[in-house]
Amino acid sequence: MQKIELIEIPHEVKVGDVCGHIDPNITEDTLFMSGQEIVGFYLNDISKYSEKAAKLADLADKELRSKNVPKSTMKRSSGFGDGNAGKEVLQYSTIIGSVPPKPHMRRPYATISSVHQVKTAQTFVKAMLMLAHESERIIQELAPNIYERQKAIFEDKVKPKWRFGNLFTSSISNYNISAPFHRDAGNIEGCVNVIIAKKMNATGGNTTVPDYGATMDSCDNSMLVYPAWRNVHGVTPIIPTHEGGYRNSLVFYPLKAFVGLN
Repeated sequence: MQKIELIEIPHEVKVGDVCGHIDPNITEDTLFMSGQEIVGFYLNDISKYSEKAAKLADLADKELRSKNVPKSTMKRSSGFGDGNAGKEVLQYSTIIGSVPPKPHMRRPYATISSVHQVKTAQTFVKAMLMLAHESERIIQELAPNIYERQKAIFEDKVKPKWRFGNLFTSSISNYNISAPFHRDAGNIEGCVNVIIAKKMNATGGNTTVPDYGATMDSCDNSMLVYPAWRNVHGVTPIIPTHEGGYRNSLVFYPLKAFVGLN
């Protein structure tokens, strides 16, 4: 596995800027280094490290795309095919695990996602929880410093009732959703996110970090482990190349809204 030292470069990207197409320049298994410390890593095929994780990702992906799982849906224009730039592509997301207070929605308290109470979604929830645990095992194997630090933070600051796995509070699965440049300011500093991609007949969906000029290939079965609170980053547009093409991201993340919460 290659190692890359993260060296900051000048750029003019700001939070809120639209993330356009960027070809990936990180396509091989890579450890991201800051001095002698591993701060994250990229794997282009999780099956090389865990067949169990790959099978769980397949199952979660299949369930998410079925009618079994509730979703928040939207439709946006995409560059589907030549001459069809205005064609709309279905986009949706599902949040499971812990959900922070949302006073603006008249819910000033934290809760567990209502998806957990939906009978038809149980296979999806269980597959994602098992995938979170298997992702933690991969982190422990490849970057034990990250695993031990995040485990210590959670054991000290996040009560078990708010954990999704041992190292995260929450999970979101995004179908065909890219993102403008942003920083995950709501995440616990010192912790990492996990992004596992499922992809078929589509291009794009690559995570790019302009501070380092790094763009990770969002290929099928890839896994990105990175501290999303640390840098501005974006997700490039997802373009189906054939009818039914898509890119799913299965994401696990740690929210600071649950630090110290009873």
